[in-house]
Amino acid sequence: MAKDKQGGIPRVDLPADARLDTLAVREGLPPSPWGENSEALYLTSSFVHPDAATAARRFANEEEAFVYSRFSNPTVMMMERRLAALEGTEACIATSSGMSAIMLLVMGLLKAGDHVVCSRSVFGSTIKLLQGEFGKFGVQTTFVSQTDLAEWKNALQPNTKLLFAETPTNPLTEVCDVAALAEIAHGHGALLAVDNCFASPALQQPAKMGADFIIHSGTKYLDGQGRVIAGAICGPAKFIDEVFTPVMRSVGMSLSPFNAWVVLKGMETLSVRMKAQTASAARLAEWLEAHPGVERVYYPGLKSHPQHELAMRQQGGQGGAVVSFIVKGGARAAEDGGRSAAFHVIDQTRICSITANLGDTKTTITHPASTSHGRLTEPQRQAAGITQGLIRVAVGLEDIEDIKADLARGLNSL
Repeated sequence: MAKDKQGGIPRVDLPADARLDTLAVREGLPPSPWGENSEALYLTSSFVHPDAATAARRFANEEEAFVYSRFSNPTVMMMERRLAALEGTEACIATSSGMSAIMLLVMGLLKAGDHVVCSRSVFGSTIKLLQGEFGKFGVQTTFVSQTDLAEWKNALQPNTKLLFAETPTNPLTEVCDVAALAEIAHGHGALLAVDNCFASPALQQPAKMGADFIIHSGTKYLDGQGRVIAGAICGPAKFIDEVFTPVMRSVGMSLSPFNAWVVLKGMETLSVRMKAQTASAARLAEWLEAHPGVERVYYPGLKSHPQHELAMRQQGGQGGAVVSFIVKGGARAAEDGGRSAAFHVIDQTRICSITANLGDTKTTITHPASTSHGRLTEPQRQAAGITQGLIRVAVGLEDIEDIKADLARGLNSL
């Protein structure tokens, strides 16, 4: 439920020029008659109506009200309104996970015979969903270079309806030119969706650069502490109300009120967390780049990054909190492509959490080729640049000197 009908659900009375950090704390719904300062958690599956006629109007969507928590719940709406405000979009619809947000996007916008152009550097599960699952139902996908605009243009077909990008990408932090992709999409009569998981609205707002839809895994930085699974699509109210909400109502990839409440509260500290984690990640990237045990570092904040200048323009001068690097494995790397060397570095850590999740206050470390991109074929991984020697670190809020020492233990003993 995104737009307000006459006499519908009220809004928080905020100044029209309220800034991002204020919206992150205040946007949502007005307090209940009890006057709570911390937003209420509405754990209810259904809502009671005063009479049968009113219930009929509400179920017919003629009167705005909360009806059934599969598609309308006050806590979920608070989370949706807050995220839409941070992304600078008219509306938002929350989903049960980041992947279900992509599923809802494709189910709502496309049909058999339609065509998608997608970066080949996106998250592994996104590739599997588009190519494998939706491919079975007749939706075609062409994968192209994240950074080569000519490839995006050349991949367009008469039936191309959607361009899908992720920036920065997971795990190589490749950055695409959002404004340029929006121009390509709109010039062809297609739509552009951007996965903003890595940067979050604290660093960039793709809608301001022309993106039609912004995809989120709220599991990551929006929550910020690795507590719940959540997702969302931000975009124009017309699409949220008339395209995605009907699909949600039928299919039910709904976000639970409790998970919505956790993400809602997580967004209150999003900006301060991202600033601190980004600052630490920049220091770690510089240290890794100078380390003799490291072959290459991927981090948009480094001047050596191929899209450094573009990233600084799009991300408010900040590189984000994710750093990836390839280890030098010597003879060991020659035998297995660097896999055992990467495993050695990971296994020597005592502070970093070995997990494929990211965005936590705790630093996490993972081997993408065998975890987040493990379901892809080796040719698919190679096409995406995911080598066996690659390690991804999502920097948390620990003292960065301790994280350096944690990684040095393995790097110094390769």
